[in-house]
Amino acid sequence: MREALRGLTTRGRSFLAAAAAAAVSALILGEKDLLRVAILLAILPILAAAYVGRSRYRLACSRSLQPQRAPVGASARVVLRLQNMSRLPTGTLLLEDRLPYALGSRPRVVLERLGARQASSVAYTVRADVRGKYEVGPLVVRLTDPFGLCELTRSFPSVDRLTVIPQVHPLPTVRLAGEYAGAGDSRARSVAVHGEDDAATREYRRGDDLRRVHWKSTARTGELMVRREEQPWESRATVVLDTRAYAHRGEGPTASFEWAVSAAASVAVHLSQAGYKLRLVTDVGVDTEAVEAGEGLLLDHLADVRLDKRGDIGQLVEGVRRRNDGGLVIAMLGALTPAESELLSGLRANNATCVAFLIDSSTWLTLPPEARAEAGRAHGAAALGLMRSGWRVVGVTHGTKLPTLWPQAARGSQGFTWRAAMAETVGIAPGRS
Repeated sequence: MREALRGLTTRGRSFLAAAAAAAVSALILGEKDLLRVAILLAILPILAAAYVGRSRYRLACSRSLQPQRAPVGASARVVLRLQNMSRLPTGTLLLEDRLPYALGSRPRVVLERLGARQASSVAYTVRADVRGKYEVGPLVVRLTDPFGLCELTRSFPSVDRLTVIPQVHPLPTVRLAGEYAGAGDSRARSVAVHGEDDAATREYRRGDDLRRVHWKSTARTGELMVRREEQPWESRATVVLDTRAYAHRGEGPTASFEWAVSAAASVAVHLSQAGYKLRLVTDVGVDTEAVEAGEGLLLDHLADVRLDKRGDIGQLVEGVRRRNDGGLVIAMLGALTPAESELLSGLRANNATCVAFLIDSSTWLTLPPEARAEAGRAHGAAALGLMRSGWRVVGVTHGTKLPTLWPQAARGSQGFTWRAAMAETVGIAPGRS
């Protein structure tokens, strides 16, 4: 009750002041009717404070996000549903949902009145241009009585989480060689990705189940042959994201790192929809395998990934090799030194198909001609080192779009031919000797 009395508005306090003045006048003048007026003026704000204070436990609120996962630059709709659980109508309600700065200013909505057991819904939209996971709420409600004598602020503790994921670009369908990996007694010649297990035969061994005897092969070879069930090969891919702070340039949503994150998300979604078993690996310890959750789990991790000053190519290679048994490796790499390119060659040890989208992060800066030429030579040397170890290298510069570069991942190092890489390394124009 004390809290409710502290919430009296200027009008409510004026009523109390008028009641006190009327009571003093009634005592001085001896007017009983004036005393009755004073009592009425005093009772009204007290009843209003009691009514508003009671409403604290008679309001229910729920919030829904549509959708809960939105890409950068897209809008999400927030729906608030407020229900009056009491038998008395409420006064005017001012709703204010607390939002982080990245989602914009705090929305304020006014509900004139909620009747007994009545519910009402209001909605607003939010938009984020920066990746991340943001808390929406808690909701703050300012309650007033029908006469505007008392006002209290109530907060609902519940919050919801909006995940802003990287922008995902649709990619054209291309055939990527070396995309299958598998296990079994031996590797089958025909790869069954979505069909039944391949069948092969071998000589009978003591203890083999006679129900597995393959009579056609037995008749053809003259020896008892049994069916050997081969485990089907499955499409596997590892998406690698370089998070070294010194390897990227630019700031904000247009930085080279944001290009790499968006590219990793686009590739992950594209391969997941094609039936691949996916992993996401970064050089700061993130190692996520999406099996049942699909690409959603990878996108949630990419929503939170940040540049790290402690990132190291050696840790990145070790993270990929820890559970890599073939398949496809697609890496989004920033600036590399020749030594770092040599470290990455270790990923080719198990004959994995490795594709590098090598970002020339210096093109995100405005550099003088001499510095630009030096950065181009370093970029060409890094590309040449990767290609020598068997990587397919696709060059990325500021302004290029991933859908236009994606077909080059299937054709080999088309974005960086040997001659072009050598030309950049020695500082001459491609096509000249």
